[in-house]
Amino acid sequence: MKNVTLSADADLIEKARLLARTQHRTLNAAFREWLTQFTAGESDAQSFALLMKQMRHVEAGRRYTRDEMNER
Repeated sequence: MKNVTLSADADLIEKARLLARTQHRTLNAAFREWLTQFTAGESDAQSFALLMKQMRHVEAGRRYTRDEMNER
């Protein structure tokens, strides 16, 4: 891996660190994820995988039956 030096407002960096912490990751990890998205030109499958990764902390509380999931 290669190191990159960036410049940004100190308050902005602190806000980004706090946001990353609420997502249970480091600012460095968040930046690497952003850089991957920025250069990949995301496909639908990549977008879905990223969303699922970001939402992995969400729990429904229980498993739903097939009928419950297909109710309209």
